[in-house]
Amino acid sequence: MTFAGCSATSCGPQRPRLEVPATPGFAALVPLSNRNRSNFFCQRGRERKLERENEHLFLRRRRHRPIFRRGSSDSISEMVDPYLLGWIICSVLSLFALYSLAFAGKRRRASSEKKTDFSESVTTIAGECGSVIDADADIIIVGAGVAGAALAHTLGKDGRRVHVIERDLSEPDRIVGELLQPGGYLKLVELGLEDCVEKIDAQQVFGYALFKDGKHTRLSYPLEKFHSDVSGRSFHNGRFIQRMREKAASLPNVRLEQGAVTSLIEEKGTIRGVQYKTKDGQEFTAYAPLTIVCDGCFSNLRRSLCNPKVDVPSCFVGLVLENCELPCANHGHVILADPSPILFYPISSTEVRCLVDIPGQKVPSISNGEMERYLKTVVAPQIPPEIYNAFIAAVDKGNIRTMPNRSMPADPLPRPGAILMGDAFNMRHPLTGGGMTVALSDIVVLRNLLKPLRDLNDAPTLGKYLESFYTLRKPVASTINTLAGALYKVFCASPDQARREMRQACFDYLSLGGLFSQGPVSLLSGLNPRPLSLVLHFFAVAIFGVGRLLFPFPSPQRLWIGARLISGASGIILPIIKAEGIRQMFFPATVPAYYRTPPVAEKYQ
Repeated sequence: MTFAGCSATSCGPQRPRLEVPATPGFAALVPLSNRNRSNFFCQRGRERKLERENEHLFLRRRRHRPIFRRGSSDSISEMVDPYLLGWIICSVLSLFALYSLAFAGKRRRASSEKKTDFSESVTTIAGECGSVIDADADIIIVGAGVAGAALAHTLGKDGRRVHVIERDLSEPDRIVGELLQPGGYLKLVELGLEDCVEKIDAQQVFGYALFKDGKHTRLSYPLEKFHSDVSGRSFHNGRFIQRMREKAASLPNVRLEQGAVTSLIEEKGTIRGVQYKTKDGQEFTAYAPLTIVCDGCFSNLRRSLCNPKVDVPSCFVGLVLENCELPCANHGHVILADPSPILFYPISSTEVRCLVDIPGQKVPSISNGEMERYLKTVVAPQIPPEIYNAFIAAVDKGNIRTMPNRSMPADPLPRPGAILMGDAFNMRHPLTGGGMTVALSDIVVLRNLLKPLRDLNDAPTLGKYLESFYTLRKPVASTINTLAGALYKVFCASPDQARREMRQACFDYLSLGGLFSQGPVSLLSGLNPRPLSLVLHFFAVAIFGVGRLLFPFPSPQRLWIGARLISGASGIILPIIKAEGIRQMFFPATVPAYYRTPPVAEKYQ
C-alpha cells in the first residue's frame, strides 16, 4: 500500500474520521486503523512540505541571495542543519579558546609576580613604602658590630649569601667591649676568627687582681688544660670590629653596606626584609628569607621581636691612662671602692683603660668641672698608688667619656623570618666583661642550627625550628648574665651591715685560692658556664660569710646579721634567675623546643 498522494475521497469506503490532536508526538500514543494511519501521514506530509517552503522563503528574503533547489524539499533541511550545527560548534570552541587564553594570561601574571618574590611597593611596620634593590640575599644582618660582623663571616663561610647593613662603617670609638674572656676567645677560634685579635696590639689577659682596703688577691684563669695561646684578650673595641668587618667583606658572597635600617618589612605576620636609608638619604628595601637583627644596645627594632625590659643600674666614666704599668701585669684589676667598683685593664702596649662605675643614671657634669672634682677627690684616693699619678694625669688631660650600663634579660617574641641577637636582644652589666662571650656563643649555636638547612624560604617552618635557639643558648648566656648582675650588687658598697658582710665574705672566699677561686673564675671566664655551679658558689659565699660572723663566739646580734645575709643573698640572685627563666636555665632539656630537628634536612635526605 502506498501512502504518498492518497486522499480522503479516493481511498475506499468512508469510516468515522478520527480527530488527531495537534500536540506533537500525540499520534504515537493513539491506536490507529490502516485508513486513519494513511490519512494521518498524508496530512503530516503536507504540513511538513508547507513548513519547508515557508522556511525557504524566509531564508531567501534574509540573505538576499537565491536558494537553489536540488531535488525535493528535503534538500533544504540537508543544507540548513549542517550550517546550524557548525555555527554552534564554532561558537562553543571560540568561547572555550577565549576563556583558555584569559586564564593562561592570569596564570602567567601570577607566576611572574611570584618570581619577583614580592611587589615593588610594600608596606612596612612603620607604614612606609620603598623600592626593591636587592632580593638575592639568603640572610640580611642588621648591624656590623661584634655580633653582626662575626655572624656575617660565619654564615658567609658556610655558603650563605649575606647582606649586612650597618649604620656607620667607620671605626667605632667605645669605652666598653674591650675585654674578651678566654671562653669568648675559644668561641672565636671555633668560628675561625682568632686572627682578628692580631695586628691590633691586643694584650693577653691571664686573670684578675682584686683590691679591697689596701689588700689584694690574684685570681688566675684555670688555663692549664688549654693551649698556651688560650687566654683573655683586651684591645681597642674599634680595631677589633674593623678586623672582623674586613674579614667578612673578603668573602665574595658577603656584602657590607652603610645604611640606617628604619623598619622591618612585615607581610601577613612574617618578616620579609628591611627598609633602610643610605647615607645620602635615599630609601631602599632589601629582602631575604631570614633577617637577623643585631644592631646593638641602642636598637630601634627590638620592640617588634622581644619584650624589652631595660634597666640602667649605673654609668661608666671612661679614661685612658698612658705609659703606666699595672700592679699585676696582664691582669684585669677590680678595686672594691666606695660607692662602686673601679676597673683597670690594658687595651694596648702603652694604654690602660680605666672605668669608674657611678651608681644610678645621673653622673656629675663634665662641662662645669664637677666630674673632674669627683674623680680627684672621691675616686683617686681609693686606687692603688702604683697608678695614682697616671690616673691624675688622665683626668687633667680631659678626655673623659661616659656611658650608661644597661641590663636587659632575654624575653623573645618569635616571629617567622627574623631573629634577634647581641646586645639588641640581651644585655648584662659590663663589670665581668661577658658580653662578647655571650654574643660569640650565640653565633656558634645559630650557625649549628642553620648549617643543615638548604632552603630558608619556608618562613613558618623555619621560625618554628629556630625557636630552639632561645633555649639552646640559655646555659651559657644565663650563667654569665646572672654572675654579672649578682657580682655587681655584691661588690657595691652599702650602709647595710649584712651587705657589707657579704662583700667582705666574697673577697675572703676568693682569697682562699684553690677550688674557692678557680670555680668562680672559671664561671667568670666563660670556661665553665654551668648555672648550678654558679648558684652553689654564690650560696657558699653567703654561708662562708655567716661562718665568719659566728666564729669564734656567736651572739644573737651576729645570728640576726647572718640570717639577713642569707636573706640578702637570696634577694640578689633569685630575681635574676627568675628573669632568666628557671626552667630554661636549669632544665633546658625539658623545653620542647630543645628537641626540634632541621625540617629541610629531613626533607632532602
